[in-house]
Amino acid sequence: MNGFERIQAALAGRRPDATPVMLHNFMAVARCFIQAVETYRYDGVVVDLDTATLAGALGVPVAFPEDEPALCRGARLSRLEEVRELPPPEVAAYPGVQVWLEAVRLLKRHFGREIYVRGNCDQCPFSLAAALRGPAEWLTDLMDPARREDAHRLLEFAAQATLEFLRLMAAAGADMLSNGDSPAGPSLISPRLYREFAWPYEKRAVEQAHRLGLPYMLHICGKTEPILEDMVRTGADALELDHKTDARRARDVLAGRAVFVGNLDPSGVLALGTPEQVERKTRELLEIFADTPHFILNAGCAIPAGTPPENLKAMIRAARQA
Repeated sequence: MNGFERIQAALAGRRPDATPVMLHNFMAVARCFIQAVETYRYDGVVVDLDTATLAGALGVPVAFPEDEPALCRGARLSRLEEVRELPPPEVAAYPGVQVWLEAVRLLKRHFGREIYVRGNCDQCPFSLAAALRGPAEWLTDLMDPARREDAHRLLEFAAQATLEFLRLMAAAGADMLSNGDSPAGPSLISPRLYREFAWPYEKRAVEQAHRLGLPYMLHICGKTEPILEDMVRTGADALELDHKTDARRARDVLAGRAVFVGNLDPSGVLALGTPEQVERKTRELLEIFADTPHFILNAGCAIPAGTPPENLKAMIRAARQA
């Protein structure tokens, strides 16, 4: 099997010839991905440059550090009520969006059906709403019942942008679509708030991907056990979960319903550990999922740029020998 076939098999619940590996890296575009695949021989790439592209397309001030991912610097809305005056969102013309799309086109042109290309479409509506309003202000708004209608109005605005990015990414040729929604995790909001303000819009993203004929992966950072069942109920084909989520618990909840993607510690193990530690932790994770094909090896989140090459090789070596 090649890399594309391994990941496709995992998504379909078929046993691949080796554990598929899909690495999550920021700050890498087409040429870097091509060189990385040729160097490390992993199976799938994640086109994902930062967590600020859609926010920038919608008017949030964005900073572009020379050697780090772009990040939001401020908010677009000083008051939640301003959402009532927002024009319909348009994201296709934004230069950052076009960079992501061009990367997918170049990768598919180079790899064809040899390597699996996951087109991450930046932020789910909840996370995008937090960027538009400001994270602290957004969480405060959610606690005020009088602002509930405007909160959903902002989420609807954000959803239109997210759904459009998914459509554009599918048209560019991505094999899978995904979004991140980390501010919606239990580290920041309660499961009750998640179910009202995040879950319905995540579900719409899944439904959009399926309308476009593509599988969908949802990513939320942190310790997600309190909402794992809800995440599965979005209909997502795969969940990319952080190292703080107990892998055994996740295996049991996802069993037969969604592919587990993850969840090595990207900093404490991959970036700062020794090759021996990386290989040991990888083998421990592989053992947990030895009885199911619904598994793709990855870090729990984006891998730091300074991760030693020897550590990545140790992770992939363990996967290939399993």
